[in-house]
Amino acid sequence: MPVFKNRAVLRWLVPVTAGVAVIGGGAAVGTFAAGAEPALPPRTAADLLNDLRTSRLDGLSGTVVQRADLGLPPIADLAGAATGNELATLLTGTHTLRVWYAGPDRQRLALIDTLGEQDLLHNGRDVWTWSSRTNTASHRTLPAGEATLPSAPATPADAADRALAAIDPTTEVTVGRSARVAGRDAYELVLSPRDADSLVHQVRIALDAKKHVPLRFEVLANGTDRPAFEVAFTQVDFRTPDADQFRFNPPPGVTVTEEPGVKAGEDLAGVERGPAAKHDPDTDRRPDGQDLRTVGTGWTTVLVARLDAAGLTGGPKGDAKSAAPGADAVAQVLGGLPKVSGDWGSGRLLTGKLFSVLLTDDGRVLAGMVTPERLYQVARG
Repeated sequence: MPVFKNRAVLRWLVPVTAGVAVIGGGAAVGTFAAGAEPALPPRTAADLLNDLRTSRLDGLSGTVVQRADLGLPPIADLAGAATGNELATLLTGTHTLRVWYAGPDRQRLALIDTLGEQDLLHNGRDVWTWSSRTNTASHRTLPAGEATLPSAPATPADAADRALAAIDPTTEVTVGRSARVAGRDAYELVLSPRDADSLVHQVRIALDAKKHVPLRFEVLANGTDRPAFEVAFTQVDFRTPDADQFRFNPPPGVTVTEEPGVKAGEDLAGVERGPAAKHDPDTDRRPDGQDLRTVGTGWTTVLVARLDAAGLTGGPKGDAKSAAPGADAVAQVLGGLPKVSGDWGSGRLLTGKLFSVLLTDDGRVLAGMVTPERLYQVARG
């Protein structure tokens, strides 16, 4: 099956989930994954793009190291606390994962840190999560006829797919230096945005010279030669894992919770996902109640949303009792962001190495991998 036509493959080659370790607590991915530059037959950028789009994958297992140094304030961890989802907090630091893939209906991810392990298993219609720290597990059932796992973590292939979708006349596509990643020879495809409003300097995708599968994905911000985000295999095996790897065997004493089944077209949080989440052209309001739209295309796309009545506390009309855990702390951090104003209005600005977020006083949120000036321009319009 073509990798870039199968979303399950795209989402499970390597999970692009950020680590919970403190930035600097681990080495960069390149330290683990890179080796001497191998001598490979010449390939053009067009050749590598075609390799990506036509590659096939039946199975794999491996170890992944991911590092994110996005220049975020403490809001990263607080946002995860507000949702009660540790995976959602992984926006900074270095992390190690184990992954197994055996087709669109069988995947497994093990998120490993110093305090324990979290597993996510997908086997047919069954989805299991397990935490060693609390020895608790949950089970959900996917809709009949929909065996692929919704809301699976993104992967280098998924990230590469999104980056390739941004290729247009504003993107320069070149071939970089060859590399050794996880002991395998790899070509490097380099995407460089030409638009000055983009905070992305380059996207570098290391492709396995034989399998044509992304082994490493790096994003460099303007003004630096060190990736702000990178994810790479440190060990990979392209043999299909045994079926036993995808069966959940409850440990002794585990507490199991049966979660509501996922409806067709929804992700694991019950929100309509992907292209199915259509917008109302008159109100820009999605069926799930979110007021959401995008402005622009490619590298300088800006997401525009309007906060609902719950505000930042998560409860109806700010009701603290129904607010998500940690939401008050998130609101406090947001309230401490720098104040900005202009002919577009006023609000607060959150900036990182690769993105900017503008929260306006009239209830809008604008975000993108763009300069603050681009957000002000959209807010003004």
